[in-house]
Amino acid sequence: MFKKIMKGGHRKPSKSDATDPSLYGFGPSGNRNSGSVSTTNVVVNHASRPGPAASGPNSNWAPGVMMLTPPTGTIEPLPLFRDAPASERQNLFIRKLQICCYQFDFSDTMKSAREKEIKRQTLMELVDVIQSGSGKITETCQEEMIRMISVNIFRGLPPASYENTGQENADPEEDEPYLEPSWPHLQIVYELLLRYVVSSDTDTKISKRYIDHSFVLKLLDLFDSEDPREREYLKTILHRIYGKFMVHRPFIRKAINNIFYRFIYETERHSGVGELLEILGSIINGFALPMKEEHKLFLVRALIPLHKPKSIAIYHQQLSYCITQFVEKDFKLADTVIRGLLKYWPLINCQKEVLFLGELEEVLEATQSAEFQRCMVPLFRQIARCLNSSHFQV
Repeated sequence: MFKKIMKGGHRKPSKSDATDPSLYGFGPSGNRNSGSVSTTNVVVNHASRPGPAASGPNSNWAPGVMMLTPPTGTIEPLPLFRDAPASERQNLFIRKLQICCYQFDFSDTMKSAREKEIKRQTLMELVDVIQSGSGKITETCQEEMIRMISVNIFRGLPPASYENTGQENADPEEDEPYLEPSWPHLQIVYELLLRYVVSSDTDTKISKRYIDHSFVLKLLDLFDSEDPREREYLKTILHRIYGKFMVHRPFIRKAINNIFYRFIYETERHSGVGELLEILGSIINGFALPMKEEHKLFLVRALIPLHKPKSIAIYHQQLSYCITQFVEKDFKLADTVIRGLLKYWPLINCQKEVLFLGELEEVLEATQSAEFQRCMVPLFRQIARCLNSSHFQV
């Protein structure tokens, strides 16, 4: 059955194709016009962990293409690229991608051990091909590669630890991080995506058809993963996408805004706020002057209100860096930032108050005299209250 799947779905090359270098190996990309590109939409929603968005032009894959589970003993390793003739490498590349679309049960390490190893080795070889920079990959291969990546990484996240225990007031800092069982495969898939995005052979005019808004939204949804290793890869990949795909920049900023709004005003639960703020710290650092009104609104409506949630300690270092970057970019924002800090100043949480004092110190170092005079009266009133605190650190 597997051999039939491998042979089906791709037309047999004609004699005229055999002389066209753009269709085999990894030569110049063809002009294949793909009307509907797939980004998988396999999700299991939880009350506070919404799955990837289902909207967009690229969310219309047939369900039968996704989450394929191979019958035991049917996967056989394919020849290595270096052993295949140049005329067969595109077909071989696509067949290897199809092998990597199969999903395995990692709850049992011994189950399908041989097939898991074949997939792992195949993924490693695909990474080597992309990383080698041996030439541009054809558009057909790019489409199939993003399909395979999507099938593997876009999945329903398991319930968060507080959802499993039912403890509404559980401290996220004390929660043991959930480690994704399929990480031996998932890590290599993320590495493949990263190498594809950063490759100098990747033409953004073609790849933006597949790495589109729908794909980016689903990547952002994965930031709620409890596995810190996954969030680290996502952070690096999204940052690289932001840098390479200029057309996506406003959309990415707006989508991150929406995640913050939901976190601040609805759930107060999200695993990836710190990583998203790290990306924003770099983005803010690159803002041109004079600063756009859109960016100032982001500071007032999203960044400053991020001081409100109880779990601020988890991401405060990254938040403080972003806030300070704004003040250093435009000193006139110091008054807005200091008054924002005073608005959300904690009343009974001494540990949080210590964080605020540290951040206030950094902001004041970048504040000029005129802005300081505007806010010094409410500022010193708050400092006076801190001096009367019974907490020795405050």
